[in-house]
Amino acid sequence: FLPSDSQAARDYADIIRGDFEDYIQDIQSYFRCLDSERARAFEEAREVSEDYGRFLQLVGE
Repeated sequence: FLPSDSQAARDYADIIRGDFEDYIQDIQSYFRCLDSERARAFEEAREVSEDYGRFLQLVGE
């Protein structure tokens, strides 16, 4: 909630500021989690591709 009235914004400034800061901290944690999972998935895909390449060599393709 973000009041449109400047007096209400001042009255609740600490609460509103805390809410925004909590959101920013949470979204940054979420983005770090996504980045970590992306890196893990790329590594897994690289390993699977190497395994598939070895399989193709074994079957003569």
